[in-house]
Amino acid sequence: MRRRRLLAAVGAASVGGLAGCGERAPTADDGGGESAGDGGGDGGGDAGTDDRDTATDELPTDWPAGEYADYDATTVAVRTAEGDDVGAVRAAVADTRDKRVLGLSAAPTLPENAGMLFVYDSPQESLTFIMPDMDFGIDIVYVDADRTITRIHNAPEPGPNEDGSEQRYPGSGQYVLEVPYEWTDRNGVGVGDSLSFDL
Repeated sequence: MRRRRLLAAVGAASVGGLAGCGERAPTADDGGGESAGDGGGDGGGDAGTDDRDTATDELPTDWPAGEYADYDATTVAVRTAEGDDVGAVRAAVADTRDKRVLGLSAAPTLPENAGMLFVYDSPQESLTFIMPDMDFGIDIVYVDADRTITRIHNAPEPGPNEDGSEQRYPGSGQYVLEVPYEWTDRNGVGVGDSLSFDL
């Protein structure tokens, strides 16, 4: 059952960042300043994937789809510090404020080896992602400007009487990758690993 609440979404969007499985605007309680990166932006150009050898046979060919069909997509590969490939996803790119606020809230499911890559113009010191209207759990992976993973949250699906707004997952970085729930565990992805992708 979809937990969509149009009134709640409109109200949340008007507060400045509470929406989707996207970002929540930092508050004084967070110790963070105003979140930048509200405009478009490519997050750093073409660095990162010239020698990718990750197998992409298992990446979904039908993602992004639905509400996200017109989003740009990129293959995001994860490598250990030793250079070993541990997994890859096909990610819809959320590189505008509207796309980041919507997040994955409009998706009924998320295919295995699919995800969303949130891109900011510059590193963000204080981000908090929330999960209103989500019908499935996800992993939320914070990544710094050098594309190194700094924090991972396994964020379960909101309970039957919850809308997900209470679920808050803090971190910092220039990129945030959302993937299916416990995908990072299944693939042995950890803090210190790096992402490789083209924008």
